[in-house]
Amino acid sequence: MPQSKIRRYLRHGTLPQLSVFEAVARLGSFTRAAEELYMAQPTVSVQIKKLTETIGLPVLEQVGKSVRLTPVGKELQAVCSEVFGTITRFEQKVADMRGMQTGSLHIAASTVAKYFASRSLAEFLKTHPGIDAKMHVGHRQSLLNRIGENADDLYLMMDPPSGDEVVSLRLLANPIMVFAPADHPLAKEKKIPFSRLANEPMLGREPGSGTRMTMDRLFREHGLTPNIRMELGSNEAIRESIRSGLGISILSRYAVGYDIEPGLVTLDIEGFPIESHCYLVYPIGKQLSFVAQTFLDFMRKEVQRA
Repeated sequence: MPQSKIRRYLRHGTLPQLSVFEAVARLGSFTRAAEELYMAQPTVSVQIKKLTETIGLPVLEQVGKSVRLTPVGKELQAVCSEVFGTITRFEQKVADMRGMQTGSLHIAASTVAKYFASRSLAEFLKTHPGIDAKMHVGHRQSLLNRIGENADDLYLMMDPPSGDEVVSLRLLANPIMVFAPADHPLAKEKKIPFSRLANEPMLGREPGSGTRMTMDRLFREHGLTPNIRMELGSNEAIRESIRSGLGISILSRYAVGYDIEPGLVTLDIEGFPIESHCYLVYPIGKQLSFVAQTFLDFMRKEVQRA
């Protein structure tokens, strides 16, 4: 390969500089990039300065407190994605040759699926302790964005996107239920009409989350409007609020944890529980690494044993 045109990049240690640039570009902050890379902020600034000198044009611009990409920076960000993707694929192939002694696995799980995902991942790592595993937890839209960016190896979620963009493998049953505090007046009643829920103070996730979409859809199908008392940003917060007597909520079974804790009960509402499942998802056409494929096979066996 002719190297005369890229000799200056080879001379100046560009790969570490690109790593710093990628973090700053992705996070939009020198400070956050420094924290992620375990560097001092001045070191990050120096690396960006050296990279700019190597290229000969600015790659970032500071506008107030915001860090933005210049046109050259946008081109360089695409190059980073290609370069690091190539290196990652090479490293994964090397890991495959080592027979799972080392390697990486990046999964993303919805806030509902995280309990199942964390337990399964822990069991997987007992068998393969050399694997460097990372798990991102976020709401449904966050996972959809990450799928679009191909940011992870595999995704665990409820309600996977429809269409031909992804492969969806159904795993664990995760039925939708109505949760209430143990001393709720309806706790001992049977076959409660759905319409009774319209009179109850409801605790809901933020709009756009998969759980909130399910709640709104159910009320809409019954021609009713939920009495949303509070919107909370996590299932843990909803669980504690239910236990405190602040209201009831429609949640999937594992949204309250792997085991239903004391202080919570499920109400016998007509139409519930509603069938639902956790899915393992990845973009169609994606070439799964050996580690990711091994984890996928492991998950299938775990579900069969459950």
